[in-house]
Amino acid sequence: MNDHDGPTPVNLVATVRAVLPSLTPAAQAIARLILDDPAMVARSTITDFSAVSGTSEATIVRTARALGFAGYSQLRFALAAAVAREEPERLVPGDLGPDDPLTDVIAKVTRAESEALADTAAQLNPDRLGAVVEAMTAARRVDVYGVGASGLVAVDMAQKLMRIGRSSHAFTDAHMALTSAALAAQGDVTVGVSCTGETPDVLAPMHLAREGGATTVAITNNPRSSLAELADHVLVSAGRETAFRPGALASRISQLLIVDCIFVGIAQRTFETSDAALRATRGALDAFMADTRRRNK
Repeated sequence: MNDHDGPTPVNLVATVRAVLPSLTPAAQAIARLILDDPAMVARSTITDFSAVSGTSEATIVRTARALGFAGYSQLRFALAAAVAREEPERLVPGDLGPDDPLTDVIAKVTRAESEALADTAAQLNPDRLGAVVEAMTAARRVDVYGVGASGLVAVDMAQKLMRIGRSSHAFTDAHMALTSAALAAQGDVTVGVSCTGETPDVLAPMHLAREGGATTVAITNNPRSSLAELADHVLVSAGRETAFRPGALASRISQLLIVDCIFVGIAQRTFETSDAALRATRGALDAFMADTRRRNK
């Protein structure tokens, strides 16, 4: 990203959320104000915003540059475009409160997950996705590392790839992941899934696999994380974690969107073999269920 570019209005707020953990404390305070009230920031001169944020004008300029803009004026312009493009509730999604009625819970969770999908799609670079698809299509094997909610995503990816005849395994235990990574070599692909990009159980095997010559892929919310630094290819998801949605909901949904895009891309490039594998695996499962029903009658 050069000094004259920046995040587009479509994904500006998602980009701010993604890089938030990697910013300095002062820059984080500025970024949170952008997330809380982008319209206010768009209206404010740098002097006004300095007073509101309690930070220096120099810090504001550095933060704007950290977000990919030449300066504060360019950031204000992008925010103004985002405010004009999106509904206010889209830019400042209501968080869940302990006293929210279930009708509000349904609405807020639905909106958060819809926004996570839209933000992820806006940030998902087709060229980067294509490079990942090509690497996995040619790979001898694909190993996926993740723990907690990201471990569920890792299992989903491995299961999908296995259904189309690709050699793939998910590892949600650090010891087993390290065992896998120690055997990774050129021609293999290893995928690390971590919302923060700082999960030690994922970083350690990814580092080891990279040393062995494997192609490394990161699926993370934070493009400036340690995991992103270890990866040959970085695919950025966009899910905001809150007190009532720690890791499991919007973040996982956005990671699963990326997994599905990778899966479809590989299936397209290997259509004949993938179609045959899907038919065979579906037939095996259908036969098993039919036999089970007969035995239970």
